[in-house]
Amino acid sequence: MMKFVGLMLLIVAPLCMAEPLATAPVQMREVEQTYSIDGVVEATHQSTVSAQISGRVKGLFFDVGDHVNKGQVLLRIDEREANQALAGSKAQLSQAEASLQNARLTYERSKQLFEQKFISQAALDKAKSDFDVAQAQAAASEAGAQQSALTQSYTSVIAPYAGVVSARMVEMGEMVTVGKPLMTGFDPSQLRVIANVPQDKLKDIGSHPIVTIEVPSLSRWIKAASVTVQPSADVRTHSTQVRVELPANQANVYPGMFVRTHFVVGKASKLLIPVSAVLRRSEVVAVYVVDEKDMPHLRQVRLGDANEQNEIEVLAGLNVGERVARDAIKAGMVASENKR
Repeated sequence: MMKFVGLMLLIVAPLCMAEPLATAPVQMREVEQTYSIDGVVEATHQSTVSAQISGRVKGLFFDVGDHVNKGQVLLRIDEREANQALAGSKAQLSQAEASLQNARLTYERSKQLFEQKFISQAALDKAKSDFDVAQAQAAASEAGAQQSALTQSYTSVIAPYAGVVSARMVEMGEMVTVGKPLMTGFDPSQLRVIANVPQDKLKDIGSHPIVTIEVPSLSRWIKAASVTVQPSADVRTHSTQVRVELPANQANVYPGMFVRTHFVVGKASKLLIPVSAVLRRSEVVAVYVVDEKDMPHLRQVRLGDANEQNEIEVLAGLNVGERVARDAIKAGMVASENKR
């Protein structure tokens, strides 16, 4: 059995090596010339919810990294004090409404008695004044009850929109006061990139720049959904902030990530090859040039920037019309086999 497997490997290996290498021509092509600058991803919607009443935290329902739907309760603050205040306000409202009802009846009777000339104008005016005071007290009591109800609702901290919790600043049982930050969250479906462009480059990129975002850690290029050049400059760095909105729902992209922004500033002719043709070994950057006999030969090159078509500029080492192996690793295996 082992002899059979070995024989099969000997037969298959030459067949694999005999397959012609896929090549790409080294060509000069007019492409977009870009100005590149580093940027940082941030959430378009990011906020910190804070305590609107004082009290002790009695319930924590989400932690960092958890996804939250709009309207869900993030945490609860002890509501006993707020409940007592609400009950007192409701009692005051009931008392004020009873006083108002009594003042209304008195005023109605006073008007009838005045028409029958059983009471004086002064008595009628007194009844009208008491009725007006009772109305004002009832309105004030109703406003107080509404305020107490609103305060009582603050014991449940609600998510203002759907998103992800990025920070939690309180612990269970902790005493919080008004204004104390509780949790921070962001909406991962709407992200943007912030880049600070030097003022001497603003003319080159224009007022409505065309921008492509490169995410090096993901080897991904993203077309900008929209771009806004802020109409002001930083007095310290003399740079202008540019906000680049990303298309919705970018997988594995999150706030704080480093990216590179590429602004189109014109067109230029460049010598291009596929990125997959490049072999990097320590400080050596090379490609396999394929000759007329389809034999690969390693050649050191000097490269420029890559583009979103997975092509890279060649600054030195290659000439127009030469062919390079598209798969540098496979070409290296073929070259090693030919040396034996």
